[in-house]
Amino acid sequence: MQQPNLVYIALGSNIGDRFKNLQSAINLIFRQLGKINSIARVYNTPALGFKKDLHPDDFLNTCISVETYLSSQAVLETLQKIEQKLGRTRDTREPKAAGYQSRTIDLDILFYGNLEIDTVNLSIPHPCIQERKFVLQPLQDIAPNHTHQKLQLTITELLQNCKDRSPIEPINIWLKNPIKQFDFSNFNYLAIEGNIGAGKTSLATRIANDFNAKLILERYADNPFLPKFYKDQKRYAFTLEMSFLADRYQQISDDLSQLDLFKEFMVSDYDIFKSLIFSKITLPEDEFKLYRKLFYLMYKDITKPDLYIYLHQNTARLQENIKKRGRDYERDINNDYLEKINTGYLGFLKNKNELNVKIIDISDKDFVGNREDYLWVLEQIS
Repeated sequence: MQQPNLVYIALGSNIGDRFKNLQSAINLIFRQLGKINSIARVYNTPALGFKKDLHPDDFLNTCISVETYLSSQAVLETLQKIEQKLGRTRDTREPKAAGYQSRTIDLDILFYGNLEIDTVNLSIPHPCIQERKFVLQPLQDIAPNHTHQKLQLTITELLQNCKDRSPIEPINIWLKNPIKQFDFSNFNYLAIEGNIGAGKTSLATRIANDFNAKLILERYADNPFLPKFYKDQKRYAFTLEMSFLADRYQQISDDLSQLDLFKEFMVSDYDIFKSLIFSKITLPEDEFKLYRKLFYLMYKDITKPDLYIYLHQNTARLQENIKKRGRDYERDINNDYLEKINTGYLGFLKNKNELNVKIIDISDKDFVGNREDYLWVLEQIS
């Protein structure tokens, strides 16, 4: 899976309800850019760089770190739209002629991963970081050891060397991280299920990253019988299902028994009962009866998930996703097989009253490519 980029952003406001402006900006950044990892303290600082005949109010300043899948240019454009939404108007004159302006919100990209960018509208690292105490002080709160890739100095060292002697005062009100609105505290173990290509692994991985969960991923890629099964289902169905049965039992037993004290909960991209669902579709009746008997002997004491999430996706979108990920052994999966799997899951879930089941219809959602859709899915879960 694509890994997110870590971006540091400076925020400032000196018009209206300054603290509310900062919080509103953070809320929008969370919804449009990505997970907010950390938020610095808020500092009151005098307005610097304004024309002498102006008497602007003091600024409130802070810094945040954000994980995002957007490009640096997309981040810039998104921040500018957020500024506009929160009432900032930019002077179109040359900066020297216009001077500095008071603003409801000011959002600046300080760092974007380890990239160095110098274009007409974007410079990374921000060229004025080392000159601004109102940036360095909150940045030190959340990233004291981050190294400026051009100057080869840490944020702490830059703050120590900074010639800006303007007063800076921390305030005793803290900004809230919007991720706290999603409450997973009632869960010890989430299982995410769905058809082939529904996005189980993508969703489980992102939840694990965003909410500090232990991630359990099915080891389907290591199964030597899977490519053979897709070529000759009748010949390899029982062998495949038995190998999955043994492997899932081993993995789920090991992972669920090994608690991680540094993780909040566990999330997996499969549930043990998928073995029964798939085997009922792929095996003849006599083999399935034998398989089911073995299944219940092995799985009777396995921990059940606190919440069983089923991602329902239409067949056309499943085929799109399957083609997109480009696994050779999946390219000949037909619609009939996918529809049988979907029917099998729904039939199974109707009769499993002991499971806490949440069916989420994602037929018109793209939670991998669209952050708003991802947040919508989180709302359905939490």
